[in-house]
Amino acid sequence: MTSQLPCITIKPNAKRHGLFITLLGLLLILFFTLLSQYFWHDARFVLMFCILASIVTLVIGLFKVFEPKVSFKLTPEAINFRHRYGKWRLAWSSVRLIRQVRETTAFSTEALPYIGIKLNALIPNELSISPRLANRLIHEQKGLLIFCINNQLLTTEQSVINFSPYKTSTGEVIKGPLAAFFHQCEVLHKALGYHLYINISSMDRNPEEFANLLNQCKLNAANH
Repeated sequence: MTSQLPCITIKPNAKRHGLFITLLGLLLILFFTLLSQYFWHDARFVLMFCILASIVTLVIGLFKVFEPKVSFKLTPEAINFRHRYGKWRLAWSSVRLIRQVRETTAFSTEALPYIGIKLNALIPNELSISPRLANRLIHEQKGLLIFCINNQLLTTEQSVINFSPYKTSTGEVIKGPLAAFFHQCEVLHKALGYHLYINISSMDRNPEEFANLLNQCKLNAANH
């Protein structure tokens, strides 16, 4: 594949309506603060609740505003993911399987709000990720770990963050948050079958459509 093929950009759902929600929260704070000047003694508890709710609305809006404008840049060579805490890059040649994460429980098959990426092998050289993002993803994936524990796919001990050095197949030793992240990738791979997990908040379409898009890009990369 050459640079003649288009680059596809994906905008995150998490950023939608961020400015509107921020302005709404700010206006509500001003409005209820003004009301409190006249009705504080008669309705202080109601006004306190409304002001707190307005602050929460403002904070949610600010989080949305600070989300990156583009969450994914799909080039002929690689998947490039951008998060407000950092980024990772993965060559298409390193990817074996891309699907929405599903798990069969005792009574049904449950679709989780993630796209799973299974790699040919978890070799850090194939996955370039910033330490700050690795540290953040360890905590963002707690929901997946809890799901695995509740469905007896992992034990509580296996879900504990492992900061011991991570040794690659080439003999390289990695320490710190990157090591903990790669250990967690292996734990989740054993439980759910994938190494990387993409939350639906990073997508601009439903998980099935996004997985199909990634698979199409992977196929085009292999054919060029």
